[in-house]
Amino acid sequence: MAQIKRVFQVDGQPFFPVGGQARNSSGYNQAEAETAFQALRLIHGNTLEIPVYWEQVEPEEGRFDWSAVDTLLALARGYDVRLVLLWFGAWKNGDMDYAPAWVKTNPARFRRVLAPTGRPVWNLSSHCRATFEADRAAFCALCQRLREVDRNGRVIALQIENEPGILGCDRDYGPEAQAQFEAPVPAELVAKIKAAGAGRVWELWQAAGAKAAGNWAELFGWAGGEAMTAWSIATYIDGLAEAGKGILDIPMYVNVWLGEGSWALAGETYPSGGAVAKMLDIYKWCAPHIDLIAPDIYIGDSKGYEAMCAAYARPDNPLFVPESAPGNSNAWNLFKAAADHDAIGYAFFAIEHVIAPDGSVRSEAQMIVDSLRCLAAAAPLLLRYQGTGRVHAVAQEENLAGQRLDLGRYWGLVEFSQPGGPRVHRDWRHLPSPTPEATRGRGLVIQAGEHEFYLVGGHYRLTLRPKLPPEPSRDPVESRDYFITRLAHYVTVDEGHLDEAGRFVIDRERNGDEVDYGVWVEPDCGVVRAVMCE
Repeated sequence: MAQIKRVFQVDGQPFFPVGGQARNSSGYNQAEAETAFQALRLIHGNTLEIPVYWEQVEPEEGRFDWSAVDTLLALARGYDVRLVLLWFGAWKNGDMDYAPAWVKTNPARFRRVLAPTGRPVWNLSSHCRATFEADRAAFCALCQRLREVDRNGRVIALQIENEPGILGCDRDYGPEAQAQFEAPVPAELVAKIKAAGAGRVWELWQAAGAKAAGNWAELFGWAGGEAMTAWSIATYIDGLAEAGKGILDIPMYVNVWLGEGSWALAGETYPSGGAVAKMLDIYKWCAPHIDLIAPDIYIGDSKGYEAMCAAYARPDNPLFVPESAPGNSNAWNLFKAAADHDAIGYAFFAIEHVIAPDGSVRSEAQMIVDSLRCLAAAAPLLLRYQGTGRVHAVAQEENLAGQRLDLGRYWGLVEFSQPGGPRVHRDWRHLPSPTPEATRGRGLVIQAGEHEFYLVGGHYRLTLRPKLPPEPSRDPVESRDYFITRLAHYVTVDEGHLDEAGRFVIDRERNGDEVDYGVWVEPDCGVVRAVMCE
C-alpha cells in the first residue's frame, strides 16, 4: 500500500480538488470571474483556480488594492466552493507580462534577462535582488490579506508564479548572472546530486564527467545554462514561499510548462529554468518550502500523457494536475491520472469554454464536463482507496473493445458501447441510440471490499466473474457451467452518491432487466454500487 501525501486540506480533513482553471484575464473583474464560477457549477466541481495579478493589486509601489481578491472570496462563499489563487507575479508563461507598470518601465532597477548579444529579453532576471524583494513584498501582502479576510479557509492553496522560466534565451547573460555561471556550483547542490545516485540531473552530471566541483558548464556541460537558471528560479520562488508561509501556512506550489514537446529546446520551445522533468530534482532539492511541483499536461496521446504523470508522481512529489487540455482526449486520460498515478487533484484550463450562451453545456465540451462530473462524484472514494491498488482506470483507447481487470476474487470484463456490440438492457432514461455512439467509454472501477464495487463514468459495462478454483478450471464443461451459473449474481446494484461523511446514499435501485448483461454506468447515474453474492 502506497502512502498518499494529501497536500490539500479543508477543515483539517483531506480534500480532493476537482475543477478548472479560469482564463488568464478572468480574475480582473466580477462579471468574468462569475462566469468561471458558473462553469464550475456545471461540472459539479468543488475548486476554482483563478489568477491574482501583481499589476492589479499593487498599481503603485506600496499601495495595494484588494477589491478583486475580496470579490473572488465573496463569490467562492456564495457558490460554496474552494479557491486556488494563482500569483501572476514576476513570471507568467516565461515572460513578465503581469508585472506592474512601475516594474516594467524601470529596467535599471528591475533588471531584465540579457541575451548573449546584450539584447534585453522580456523577462525579469531571477538574479536581480530588487525584483525578488518587490515580488516577495507583494506576495506577502497577499498572504496577509488572506489571513485577515479569509477566516473560513476558502483558499486552499497558492500557486507561486505561473510556468516560470525564460523564453528567448537559455539563461541570463547579464553581469550578475554571468558571474554566477562562472562561479562554482553551490556545494550543497553538488552534495545532493552525489547522494542521489540516479535521476535526470545526476545523469547530466555523469555525462559531463561527474566532477567533484566546478562551475555550471564544467559540471553540466551543454545543460549548464538551464541548470543554473533552474537553481536560480527555484531558490527565488522558495524565498517567496518561505516568507509567505510565515504569514499564511497553506500549501504553495509551482506549475510547469512541460519541456517534452516539439524540439525540446530550453528557452525556445519551453521556458528555460522551469521544473521540467530533467530539472525536477533541482527544484525538489532547492525549494523545500514548496509543497508540490505540478505539471500542466496538454498532451493528448495516452503514452505521452502517462509518461508525464509518471515523471511527476514521486514519493516526494504527489501528482497534482492544475492545468490540462479541455479537449476530448483529456476526458479519459484524467482517469488514468487518478487511478494509475494517484493524482491528489485535477483541473482543466479555460473552464468558461464549457458554457453555451443559454447557460447549458456546449455540445463540444460534453465529454470533458461529464468526466469531471464523474471524478468529482468519486472524490470521497479516491481519498479512501488511492494507494491500495483498488482503483482502476477505464479508458477506451483507439479500437479497444474491452478491458480485463483483476479484482481480487473476481475477474472484471469491461466492454464498451459500440456499433454491432452486444445488446445491453439499461432503463427508460438511457435508450439505445439510433446512430452509432461516438463517445468513448471511460471512468473508474473501485473495489471497496471483497464483494463490493463502485463505478463512475460512461459508455461501458462491467461484468464480474468469480475466479475459478483449480478443479473446475481443468474441466471445460464444468468450467463453462460454473461460469454460466455464477456470472452476475448480485446482492444489490444501486445508483447513488457519497454524502459529506463519505457514506453511500442510494438514489435508485436496479434489478431485473437493468442488471442483465452486467453493471452499466453513465455520467448522470452518479456513483453505481454493486454488491456481489458468493
